[in-house]
Amino acid sequence: MSAAPGAPAQWHRVLTLLADVSLFIGTRAVWTQAAGHRFVVAAVISVCYAAILVSGVLALTVRRALSLARVDVVVLVTAVTLTLCAWAMNHGGGDESALTTQAARELVAGHTVYGQPWPWLFSGKGIALTPTIDGGYDFTYGYPPLAPLLTAPLLWLSHGGTPATALSTGALIVGAIVLWRMLPVPWRSAATMACLGFGFLPSYARLGYPAILGLALLIPVVVRWPRIGLGGRLGAAGIARAACLGAACAAQQLPWFVAPFLLAGIYAVRHGELGGRAAAGVILRIAGVAATVWLLINTYFIVHEPGSWLQGIALPLTQGAVLHGQGLVDISLYFTNGSDRLDWYGHASMLLAAALLALFVLFVRRLGPAATVLPWCAFYLATRSQDGYYLMMTPLWLATAVTAPLSEFERAWQPRPRPLAGPGRRPALVAAVALLLVPALASAALAVTGTPPLRMEVTAVRRASASAVRALTVRVTNTAGTALTPHFMLTTGQGMTRYWSLGHGPATIPAHTTTSLELRAPKGRFPLPRPGVRIRLRAFTDGPQTLSSQDIRLTGAAGTTG
Repeated sequence: MSAAPGAPAQWHRVLTLLADVSLFIGTRAVWTQAAGHRFVVAAVISVCYAAILVSGVLALTVRRALSLARVDVVVLVTAVTLTLCAWAMNHGGGDESALTTQAARELVAGHTVYGQPWPWLFSGKGIALTPTIDGGYDFTYGYPPLAPLLTAPLLWLSHGGTPATALSTGALIVGAIVLWRMLPVPWRSAATMACLGFGFLPSYARLGYPAILGLALLIPVVVRWPRIGLGGRLGAAGIARAACLGAACAAQQLPWFVAPFLLAGIYAVRHGELGGRAAAGVILRIAGVAATVWLLINTYFIVHEPGSWLQGIALPLTQGAVLHGQGLVDISLYFTNGSDRLDWYGHASMLLAAALLALFVLFVRRLGPAATVLPWCAFYLATRSQDGYYLMMTPLWLATAVTAPLSEFERAWQPRPRPLAGPGRRPALVAAVALLLVPALASAALAVTGTPPLRMEVTAVRRASASAVRALTVRVTNTAGTALTPHFMLTTGQGMTRYWSLGHGPATIPAHTTTSLELRAPKGRFPLPRPGVRIRLRAFTDGPQTLSSQDIRLTGAAGTTG
C-alpha cells in the first residue's frame, strides 16, 4: 500500500524509530551512576526517557512527513542531551586524553610536545599503557597537533584529561549535527543513530580519542564527495571541504588512509566528465588546499621541533607496539604459541592497503561507494587491529551510502591497459585481482605460520601471598639461529599487561642454548586470577620481532607445571 500524499514513507518511520530505540543503549548505566549523587543529571536523563517514549509514539502515528521530520529533530536533541549527560558523569578519559591534554599544556608553556616521555600520566588507576615489543612502553604523544591546539583553550576545565574529552565529545556532537543537516530529510535519523546512538562513538569521545576530531572533520568531505569539483570548479564549498580534509589529516593518522581513496575516486569521476587534464587540475587544487591547511596547522612544530615532530606523527607506524586487536593477529596471540615472523603482519597490512587502492582505481564504477570502507580492511591484517580502527569511522560509511550511490560512478574513468582490454578481458582482470592480492595474503600466511623461537618452562614460583606471585624461575631454550633478547609478561585474557623485570640470568640468550631466568612481577606482585582462567607466559623480542607464548598453571605452594 502506497503512502498518502504528504504522508511519510514507512521506511522513514522505521528509521526514526530505530534511531529512537538506539538511545536506550547505555542510558540506564549512566542514570544509575548519576542517581546516587548527581541528581540534576539523573533528572535530565529521566526527562530524556520520556522524550524517547513520546518520540516512539509519534514516529509511528504522525500523518505528515513534515511532522515526522520534527520528530527527527526531537530524537537528535535527545541524543545530544544524553551524550552530554554521559560526558558529565564520565569525563576523566584514558591514555589518549591524558596524552592530548599534557601535549596541550606543554604547548601553552612553550615546551617541546613531541618525543617527550610523560610516564607519570600513566600512574593513575585506569590509564592504559601501550607496551612496545622492545620491552618498553610508549609514554609520548604520537598524533598530529590539531587536537592539542584545540584542547589548549579548554585547559581551565580540569587538571586531568577532561579538556581532551570535552573537545572530542564536542567534535562528535558537531559532526553528528553536520551530518544530520547535510543528509536528505528522510535519512537524518540515521545520522543520529550512527553518531550518537548505540553508545560506542560517544564512549570513544569520552576517552578523548583524536580520531573523533578527524571523523568530525571528514564528515563534510564525504557527504556527496563524488560531486566535489563538478564542472571543473571547486567553489567556496569545494574549497571548504578540501580544507576540512587537510585539517582531518592534521588531527589523526586514520584520515591519511581514506584520503587517497577519495582523491582517486574524485579524479575518476571528473575524468569521465571532463577528461584527464581537467580532472588532474581539480585534484591538484583539492590537494593544494588540503596540503596548505595541513602545513599551516603543523608549521609551528615543523619550525621548532622538526625531527621530533616528524617522528611523533609517524609514531603509530614505527613505535613497534605489541600485538593487539580482533584481526588476524589473534591466531598468533591466542590460537598458537606465537610466531617468529611478526614483521610480516605489518608487511601484509601495507601490501593490502596498496592492493585495495589499486583495485579501487581499476574498478571504481563498482567499488566507488566503498571508498570509505575499503581502507579499514587493511587493518585486519595489521599488528594493531583493534575494532576502534573500524567503528570510529562508520558514520562515513553511512554518508557515502546515502549520498554517493553507484549511479554517481556510472561514467567514471577506469584505466584499462592493453592486457586488461579487449573481448577476453575477464580472465585478465581476474588475474590482475589475484596478482594484486596475493602478496598481502602470502605475507599474512608467513606471519601466521611462523613458529615461536623460545621454549619456556616455569620451574619455580615465589609467592607474595596465597593469592599473588612475586617471582618465577623460567627455563628458556632459544631454538632460533640468532641470539634473542626476550621481554616477559603474564596475561590472563585479551590485551597485554606490564613487563616483568629480570632478576637473575642473562638478558640475551644465544642461539640454540638453554638458560634459567628469574622474573620478578611488576610492583612486586601478580594477583592470581580465579581458577580456570587461562594464564599465558609471553616473551616478545625486537630485531627480529617475535612472540613466544606458553600456557602455565600457578597452583600449589611449591611450584608450577607448564
